[in-house]
Amino acid sequence: MPYNTRLKRGFDIVASTFGLIIISPFLLIIALAIGLEGQGSVIFRQARTGRYGKPFVIYKFRTMKVNSRGNTVTIKGDGRITSVGRILRKFKLDELPELWNVVRGDMSLVGPRPDMPDLTGTLTGEEKLILELRPGVTGPATLKYANEEELLAAQDDPKKFNDEVLWPDKVQINLDYYRSMNLMIDLMIILKTVFRRYSVNDFK
Repeated sequence: MPYNTRLKRGFDIVASTFGLIIISPFLLIIALAIGLEGQGSVIFRQARTGRYGKPFVIYKFRTMKVNSRGNTVTIKGDGRITSVGRILRKFKLDELPELWNVVRGDMSLVGPRPDMPDLTGTLTGEEKLILELRPGVTGPATLKYANEEELLAAQDDPKKFNDEVLWPDKVQINLDYYRSMNLMIDLMIILKTVFRRYSVNDFK
């Protein structure tokens, strides 16, 4: 892992803190919209697997109805998603509170997405190298599967497809990132994430 971890962490702290300050009015607007919908607390908290396999609490804007149960895999058109939640998920705005996780040191701006313990528990051998990384707000696998919910919605068995196709491919992508990551790669991933998620075409 050639990337200087102190450099990566320093960049994370500066960029995420600056980002939170700049977008704070926007975060307030989103929070008000979720609150007016009356579907529970504005912030959704959930345990995810963090660096070295240690659990942490991830912060996201709520996009699902309170006490929603069912499959842990979410597909496009899922009935558990609220009206405001559909918009937030389309543009990944529900993930903005994760910048606080970055400031806290739970996450990095770029890295493997933080997964549920039932998935990370399946990692074996060299695959466990991924756990040496802080989970990321975005990453190379996030870019490849930007349309993941639509892809899963097209499957007869979304959970099986996720477990047997998407998950193994994401593991390999994240291993490749582990071996080659550097500051320039992180910057490119961040820029591609912003332009792909919030392109003009998405608002048409």
